[in-house]
Amino acid sequence: MKKPELLCTAGSLDELLQVIHAGADAVNIGHERFGLRLPGNFSLNEIAEAVREAHSHHVNIYVSVNALLHNDDLKELSDYLKALADCGVDAIVFGDPAVLMTARQVAPEVKLHWNAETLTTNVETINYWGRKGAVRAYLARELNMDAILEIKENADIEIQVQVQGLTCIFHSRRDLVTNYRQFQGMEDANAGLDRRMSITEEKREDMRYPIYEDYNGTHVMSAEDTCILENLDELMEAGIDSLKIESIMKDAAYNVRMVSVYRRAIDAYFENPDEYAQVAGGLMEEIRTFHPEEQPLTTGFFFKEQVY
Repeated sequence: MKKPELLCTAGSLDELLQVIHAGADAVNIGHERFGLRLPGNFSLNEIAEAVREAHSHHVNIYVSVNALLHNDDLKELSDYLKALADCGVDAIVFGDPAVLMTARQVAPEVKLHWNAETLTTNVETINYWGRKGAVRAYLARELNMDAILEIKENADIEIQVQVQGLTCIFHSRRDLVTNYRQFQGMEDANAGLDRRMSITEEKREDMRYPIYEDYNGTHVMSAEDTCILENLDELMEAGIDSLKIESIMKDAAYNVRMVSVYRRAIDAYFENPDEYAQVAGGLMEEIRTFHPEEQPLTTGFFFKEQVY
């Protein structure tokens, strides 16, 4: 049985190096001009540097090009994808077919990972994109464990699952926070760029949903962090190819500790699967020592517990 890849995101070159040393096998980066919900913006020069540093540690670099592209965006897409290929990135993460078609023309040697968020819910669609050139699919966060395992059993390409972190529950191309503040006559109209903001529901004021704006509009994240560590053995036993830690809206110190926990969890399972439950229990206690109390940990939709 092959160990799954441990993938995380990074917001800067410094954080990228830290998560590599903490045990990441791959790091997902990008720039908001072409990628959605990234913890930081990497210029092409920084992407090239990230590739050099990562490859020196035998770690892969994936670049997100999964934004909702309009006609004007396509004018720069070809040059951007060609530049990523020249940087030596290991894969391009896409959702829009325009990215796949353009990449096959200008960067045919670069692997393609299909990430269409909520659309990645059945094996027939996944295998369709596999026939079109994708080598991996990121599964929708709304799938339960049974559906994930069934897809993995029948998929023709690699399968990736998010096992830790916030998930996006709403996205709009409009700058909703900025527009609201301008309508209210507030001076700081650009406050939406602050990633420390949150919104609440009238009847559940204790539930805070992180919200922020960037080049791609407004993003509202889940009030709870997915954490599937205690059931990670089910995914590993099924042969899931990549386990992703989503680090958006967390600082580097937190992300490094989380990567370290999952690194030890994966290694422990492959050393002795029968003792995984005991190891996972101890690691969960460690997570609770540094995870923010205001963001509860949940198993998300894995066991149909999550309610939005």
